[in-house]
Amino acid sequence: MCGCCEEFQVLSCSKRCTMKFHLQTDQQISSWRKIRNMVHWSPFVQSFRKRYPWVQLAGHQGSFQAGDFGTILKKHTVKEEKALTKLMTDILRPYIPEYKGVVERNSEKHVQMQDLLGDFDNPSVMDCKIGTRTYLEEELKKAREKPKLRKDMYQKMIEIDPKEPTPEEHALGAITKPRYMQWREHVSSSATMGFRIEGIKKGDGHSSRDYKTVRDREQIKDCFNMFSDGDAGIQAKYIRRLKAIRATLESSEFFLKHEVIGSSLLFVHDKNGKASIWMIDFGKTTPLAEDLTNDHRTPWVEGNHEDGYLFGLDCLIDTWSELKPQSVSSSPSETNLISTDATSSSVPSSSSTTATTSSPNSVVTTTTAQSSTTKSNSTEVLS
Repeated sequence: MCGCCEEFQVLSCSKRCTMKFHLQTDQQISSWRKIRNMVHWSPFVQSFRKRYPWVQLAGHQGSFQAGDFGTILKKHTVKEEKALTKLMTDILRPYIPEYKGVVERNSEKHVQMQDLLGDFDNPSVMDCKIGTRTYLEEELKKAREKPKLRKDMYQKMIEIDPKEPTPEEHALGAITKPRYMQWREHVSSSATMGFRIEGIKKGDGHSSRDYKTVRDREQIKDCFNMFSDGDAGIQAKYIRRLKAIRATLESSEFFLKHEVIGSSLLFVHDKNGKASIWMIDFGKTTPLAEDLTNDHRTPWVEGNHEDGYLFGLDCLIDTWSELKPQSVSSSPSETNLISTDATSSSVPSSSSTTATTSSPNSVVTTTTAQSSTTKSNSTEVLS
């Protein structure tokens, strides 16, 4: 039996078992193996263990599992399916994981999405939750109508701040979900800066979710520098990608007409200097009423459905731009881009035509004239 047939357990050495088949299949499997050894903190970053089930550590355990050939299966929700379907024809598509439809496994429906880590070598990953709130207005309404006490959320609260619960909450040993979530936004940087760090996993094996009370700007800058190893080139690529996402969001029809709650930005880079960012997690993304639009910067008051997404993105860009690189970039030309990006805080308005990156190897260009049906590759990275 030939090596090709033996590796793939093919029963005969027929001519159909060609070297082309061998190489293509090997590349697919090799790409998928990159994600298997990671300890992950986002819907696209998961920990594979032979003796344990797939677990998504920053979200809901049991909601994620491996798909075929480098795809991720996420427990199906109608809102996420509808949002991903619409996003595949919106100008935001280059910044969204490719949606591959709904599949059924073990009698359960899942949305199938691409593995965003396939082009990276032992990547470092950071999940940042975007927006000034992570709960829907309808969740507040339901909680008032049918309040449900949660002992688990009370425990989470006192682990961080034993003095936070009221005397009544202490006596009950429980709090409501909206109470916990509103407190969670204010104890972190979500309420003040419109984003918070959910977790970081570095390529060297360091990982942490201990960012629940990180809210000071200087603390966040230290975290960003630690995550990027102070690399000027990586930082410049992240800034350019964030600005491209912001300009595209300001021109997106989908973004204008949706309340985007609980969504994250996934930051990924590796030792070879590749870096990119994607918008992920649309399980709470909700269409607005026909007569409403969001500007995503106006402060939220109940009833206006504002989410603070662009406010958070503005603060993210400013914070990354204020970093002082702590190491020499492998690409010296990238270092100059830090100061350039830091001084160019203005961005194209919704009437602007183009948001591009300045790297010749980057394909992160978005134009408002771009057809919404144009097929884009959301695995594009800056290298």
